[in-house]
Amino acid sequence: MTSPDVAKSSAPDVGDLTGLLLDNRYQVERKVGEGGMCFVYLAQDTHTGERVAIKILLPKLISDRTAMARLRREATLGGKLAHPNVCHIIRLGETTAGFDYIVMPFVEGDLLCVRTARSGQLPLNVTAAFVRDMCAGLHVAHELGIIHRDLKPENIMIVAAPDGSERAVVMDFSLATELHLRPELQLTAAGVVVGTPEFMSPEQLRGDPLDRRSDVYSLAFMVYEMLTGKLPFDGPTQRDIMIARFQGASIPIRTKRPDLDIPASVERVLAKALAYDPDRRYTTALAFGDAFSRAAKDRTGRGRRRAILNWILRRGA
Repeated sequence: MTSPDVAKSSAPDVGDLTGLLLDNRYQVERKVGEGGMCFVYLAQDTHTGERVAIKILLPKLISDRTAMARLRREATLGGKLAHPNVCHIIRLGETTAGFDYIVMPFVEGDLLCVRTARSGQLPLNVTAAFVRDMCAGLHVAHELGIIHRDLKPENIMIVAAPDGSERAVVMDFSLATELHLRPELQLTAAGVVVGTPEFMSPEQLRGDPLDRRSDVYSLAFMVYEMLTGKLPFDGPTQRDIMIARFQGASIPIRTKRPDLDIPASVERVLAKALAYDPDRRYTTALAFGDAFSRAAKDRTGRGRRRAILNWILRRGA
């Protein structure tokens, strides 16, 4: 159904930005992505020589006031986020045709969904490292009163450093909201659900007010999938899987994937983060990240002890 904010006339043609020089600074090179709301272009900042990403609404949404307000809100919120594990917003600009766009650092790497699909699942030590990164980035947002609301593997980028190490970067704050925002400034009416249902907390599915514990739930949902390649609830359809969140606890990893060597401590951490009642979850992303890191080390310690024991047995033989 067409949004009432969209003009009845045909959407304005913003054309292809390729080759344009925006604000006498950003030389647009090519389109590199397209989502449900925006095109993303690769550009060069002619002042600094750095590569940047230009994000602009799809032509069909240019006249949608809510979509434009979300883009501007993303620019406002993203401009506050300066952290290696968050893709922040550099500035909000305007084309000569009068259409807003946002400028971000160009983050190159694998989307988490691509990495997980390619591997089936990620090793525990790799997952733990990415969890620390995501929790660090989310903590910065949460401390500023910003709730992401759309955490999913498609919004996490795995970026390689020159030394070969990798880090996880939280992307796309287009659906983010602020805690304690006055009702008249909200872009989402009470009781309306926004985001990706597959990874939503129960309270988000109900359309209830959210706090940082909702993001913790969605993050834990992703972590479960990273470790197993599966979701923590079962059902023949996505709707059934969503309903299962209201009917019982998440399925233990060792029940879902008995072939995996996952410590019981990791299962306990995920079960707490995935609790139906927000009061039973970790209260902050950092608390969840710290607990998961400690639990993940249990297997590392067991493996080291097992290796030492095997070495002693071989020596004795």
